[in-house]
Amino acid sequence: MGRNKVVVITGASSGIGRATALRFAKQKAHLVLASRRGTALAALADECEALGARAIAVPTDTSDEAQVDALGQAAVSRFGRIDVWVNDAAISVFSPFLEMPSDDFRRVIDVNVMGYVYGSKAALRAMTTQGSGVLINVASIVGEIPQPYTAPYGMSKAAVRALGVSLRQELWITGQKKIRVSTILPATIDTNFFQNSGNYTGREVVAMPPVYPADKVAKAIVDAAKAPRDEVTVGAAGKAMVHQHRLTPGPVEVQMAVQVEKTHLSRQNHVADTRGAIYEPRAGGEATVSGGWHGGRRFAVRRLLTWSVLAGAGVAAWRVLRASDAELPKRVTAALAKSAR
Repeated sequence: MGRNKVVVITGASSGIGRATALRFAKQKAHLVLASRRGTALAALADECEALGARAIAVPTDTSDEAQVDALGQAAVSRFGRIDVWVNDAAISVFSPFLEMPSDDFRRVIDVNVMGYVYGSKAALRAMTTQGSGVLINVASIVGEIPQPYTAPYGMSKAAVRALGVSLRQELWITGQKKIRVSTILPATIDTNFFQNSGNYTGREVVAMPPVYPADKVAKAIVDAAKAPRDEVTVGAAGKAMVHQHRLTPGPVEVQMAVQVEKTHLSRQNHVADTRGAIYEPRAGGEATVSGGWHGGRRFAVRRLLTWSVLAGAGVAAWRVLRASDAELPKRVTAALAKSAR
């Protein structure tokens, strides 16, 4: 990623967005920083400029198309172009499906799906005019393996993956070879995302181990800006889960359900219902990269071993079945085709 590239980042005030801004700043990029928290953005812009970047703060609610359009216009007006656009702003709600308020469900879709749609439109308008650019959408491994209690979030991240595929196809059809779309799929990341989520479970939401630092995702984003790949999964456990889900989806989905129930929702700490920060930023919430979930790392080895065993068992079982029944792949394909009708 060269010096003076113009980079727009939504969800920039904390977590992955903030870590990404700081990484680009060290490379002397021109940054256009967006989130709902104006004061936090201004402080981040100052921090980025201290690292040698040029930066402007543009307070933006990404669920508002007019505000996202204005964000894109601000970038072009100030710096003349958009080389990289990172869609990162996202929210979530934890709740049993039947108890989740429909307004909150809709809000997650508005921010996580329509916000990315609006951002992608603003980015691609500029990139099509200039003939090049990289659009990076931050999804999640739950876009591949959804979780219980977070139906709208899983739906939204699956939609983000689908958006990336569709846009790549359109760009290929129209011959826009210098415009690339990359989707990033992080595993559990150490940010304040979980503290900011809505919650109707009665149990405190905690980061599900293993937990990876936000800068690991930021590095993947910066790398994607330099050498775009269609999809990038971040976190060894996440990579194992995504790979194994495509081989043996049933066991992986059961394991995900068990893991969420045992390690994502606290059994000790009971909390009152809250909308979190899904409509408005939390009063007094810190604009930091880390969410303070470092302790989750102690589970990393155990979880990686668990998924390694699952992956090995699944692959071994498949190989044994194939070896004993040459017609198995054809029958599985036929069964899948039948179930799809």
